[in-house]
Amino acid sequence: MDTNNKPQLTIYNSHSRKKEAFKPLNSPYVGMYVCGPTVYSDVHLGNVRTFIAFDVVYRYLQYLGYKVRYVRNITDVGHLVGDIDEGEDKIAKRARLENLEPMEIVQKYTNGFHDVMRIYNAISPSIEPQATGHIVEQIEMVQRILDNGYGYEVNGSVYFDVVKYNEEYPYGELSGRKIEDLLSGTREELEGQQEKKNPLDFAIWKKADKGHIMRWNSPWGVGFPGWHLECSVMSTKYLGETFDIHGGGMDLRFPHHECEIAQSVAADGKAPVQYWMHTNMLTVNGTKMSKSLNNSFLPHELISGDHPLLEQGYSPMTTRFFMLQSHYASTLDFSNEALQAAEKGYQRLMNACKALDKMHYDGDDNNYNQEETDAINQLVDQAFEHLSDDFSTPQAIARLFDLSKKINSYNEKKLDINNLNSNTLNKLKEAFPAIVFDILGLQDESASDNAEAMDGLMDLILDIRKEARDKKDWDTSDKIRNVLNTLNIVVKDGKEGSSWGMG
Repeated sequence: MDTNNKPQLTIYNSHSRKKEAFKPLNSPYVGMYVCGPTVYSDVHLGNVRTFIAFDVVYRYLQYLGYKVRYVRNITDVGHLVGDIDEGEDKIAKRARLENLEPMEIVQKYTNGFHDVMRIYNAISPSIEPQATGHIVEQIEMVQRILDNGYGYEVNGSVYFDVVKYNEEYPYGELSGRKIEDLLSGTREELEGQQEKKNPLDFAIWKKADKGHIMRWNSPWGVGFPGWHLECSVMSTKYLGETFDIHGGGMDLRFPHHECEIAQSVAADGKAPVQYWMHTNMLTVNGTKMSKSLNNSFLPHELISGDHPLLEQGYSPMTTRFFMLQSHYASTLDFSNEALQAAEKGYQRLMNACKALDKMHYDGDDNNYNQEETDAINQLVDQAFEHLSDDFSTPQAIARLFDLSKKINSYNEKKLDINNLNSNTLNKLKEAFPAIVFDILGLQDESASDNAEAMDGLMDLILDIRKEARDKKDWDTSDKIRNVLNTLNIVVKDGKEGSSWGMG
């Protein structure tokens, strides 16, 4: 794409609750932080949706010519069971249940998360920091908060003073909540509240009891960091005290992101983020996806179809395409009908890409159909305009379908490709696959299937050749090798058998 003519990118800012023109602090450099998974169990589809959405943001920003530093954390400590500051660390609890060390749990589920991201073709972030690797920095931020008067220590734990902070800065601004309403709606009798000045105060460092496995020395005694603290520390460490984009699921807006803002402002006196972006929730047949309702499924269940609610398995690219047919900030409803429709829609785009790739121009640039040429140019431009309108993938996909109809008509000779001028055809041949593959991040799964089929076929051929060699049938053995050579396939014989590769 000609970056000199790129459309103005706008982003819906969850903080201001309106679309704003995207103006990076240090253009062309962009800092983007996305809250990553807590690695105590298999990644769920809500996570997948969020990370696919921000994968498209990452891809499109790069396509527009920005140099993006994308930071996505791994939460491997400090995330307590429940919504209060007491309880058992989720990772420690899973370690106890599986009779493993906490770091074994972390490694196991981090590996699983990465596997899922590869399956769905999400690009790895620039930096993927872990909370346990930044304990020193978290302790330092707690100390700055204390030094600035926005925290207090009680019995080895340190709490953030929300009421004191709110006297100077508006706590609740991101989520649109008023502190008076929050205070009146908080149950005073919740366990652990006896140490706090106010029920809204949250732990930024928690004293570890004797049974707590993950624990570190600090100026306040042995303990561990509060969950909200890690993102404030790692985002600003790698992107600066104020950076461009912070993303995550809608469920993190309060209290997690609200607390992030408060911590950063209290520690360093600066609002940390220009643009807050949040993805919406998943539903199944109109009902909230939940384990308790038995209507949630893991990525591998979706792929295999091994779930009572699924009529069949759905490939990773079908699912990725399905997710992108809904705007990231809209509720996304899973149903077999919707997934099956997405399967057909995805295949339409793959077929259009293949047909477009084979098209050649034999026309005359001095004699073309202006109306037809204008129509193609307009559809291509509109697709990019939609992507630049808060990353509206559904509308961009709608324009891709319009273009697919045109491509099919050219392919089937219902329309003459030579009615276009060469510049327009070249624009179409560049933009269409760029949006499909580079920006939306789709892959042609049939190409993967062909690769697997090729591997299987070559294994069979090498087995046949081995049988011929074992029988000393050198003519057949040499014939197989020679024919493969003409196809640019090279067979290598070694002590451990034969192997093949492309010449």
